Amino acid sequence: MREFKKWYFRIYLFFVRILIVSMIIGISFPVHVFGTTELKQLYALSAVLMDADSGRILFSKNGQEERAMASTTKIMTCILALESSIMDSENQIVTVSDQAAAQPKVRLGMVAGEQFYLKDLLYSLMLESHNDSAVVIAEAVAGSVEKFADQMNQKARTIGCYSTYFITPNGLDAADSNGIHHTTAEDLARIMRYCIMNSKKQEEFLTITRTETYQFQDVEGKRSFSCSNHNAFLNMMDGALSGKTGFTSDAGYCYVGALRRDERTFIVALLACGWPNNKSYKWSDMRTLMTYALDHYQYKTFEIELPVRQIFINNGIKAHSDMIAYPGKNGTKIPLTANLKPISLLLKEDETISVDYEIPDQLDAPVMKETRVGRIRCTLNGKLICEYPVYTTENAEKRTFEKCLEYIFHLFSTENLYQRAGNIKKDQAR
Repeated sequence: MREFKKWYFRIYLFFVRILIVSMIIGISFPVHVFGTTELKQLYALSAVLMDADSGRILFSKNGQEERAMASTTKIMTCILALESSIMDSENQIVTVSDQAAAQPKVRLGMVAGEQFYLKDLLYSLMLESHNDSAVVIAEAVAGSVEKFADQMNQKARTIGCYSTYFITPNGLDAADSNGIHHTTAEDLARIMRYCIMNSKKQEEFLTITRTETYQFQDVEGKRSFSCSNHNAFLNMMDGALSGKTGFTSDAGYCYVGALRRDERTFIVALLACGWPNNKSYKWSDMRTLMTYALDHYQYKTFEIELPVRQIFINNGIKAHSDMIAYPGKNGTKIPLTANLKPISLLLKEDETISVDYEIPDQLDAPVMKETRVGRIRCTLNGKLICEYPVYTTENAEKRTFEKCLEYIFHLFSTENLYQRAGNIKKDQAR
């Protein structure tokens, strides 16, 4: 009997320990990402889903973690070249340097001293991801790879990418005294957004990155080249818009791409999405994230209204140019206005905006016309979406002893007496 009790007690302790461990694991290691069960199994170590219209991050997995980005770098190289004044000439000729000719694979196979038309090399850059073409483009635009990297970093800051650092125009792994060549998934998505939404050369960028095949020759016509687009995403989903692949030993497989459907445009950026032999992981993650976006996000429109049309002016009187107002001791009211416009946002089914009205109940005189007296703030998940200033549309003067005397003198002025007499006669005639 005593042995049975010992055995029973040991079993009891065993199950109690299991229960305690389960509770600890359940509390300490939740297995959810923003509550989205569809996105649990992403391969990429860093991933971002962005609404391209607003730039809002819809989903992020380690989106602000700095990582190498391989040849996705080349979207910045391409857009800088397109925006450069050197592209004003359609037949701009560039010469291959020793540094360009020495670039490792993947490469076009240029020879130092060869000449090409710059526009042709943009297709070589984006369709085949040729590293030597990237260096020739950089040297043509800025004079050297180092100066071009400076332009890349300056452009990144302008776009709002503060966790990105460019060293090379082709994305090969590199490091200098300032750090390694890197970006974040969020920054990479911002750069793609600039390329396809905000740049003055967005159409040219889209034309190049959507081209299936492209043939060209060197300037002398001695050699012919053919480029094929390796962006499988273009044929993977309806509405696929643009994209760029990348791989280095440090970066792993990377990808940034965009899709447009039913007036909705989404961008996905993936970093460190597997290493050999997992080349297909990025396409799996692209489909997962884009499908999630299409299934869960729709445009919603909100009408914003001004809650009050007037504001009370303490100790104030209305200011009129053609008459003297009665300076009543109870103050006055003047109209308010705001340039309100409907807000259209890409939201999930359970998302809505919050509207906060910051308008005082009253102001002290005097108050000038077009004075900003408040604001209307629209936020989504605590982040500011837009803000509308609220202004006055009339002047309100301060009620003073002089204003009261001025009104009394006006009442007994000859002109005012004649005017009042005329009004009385009109009333009698009626």
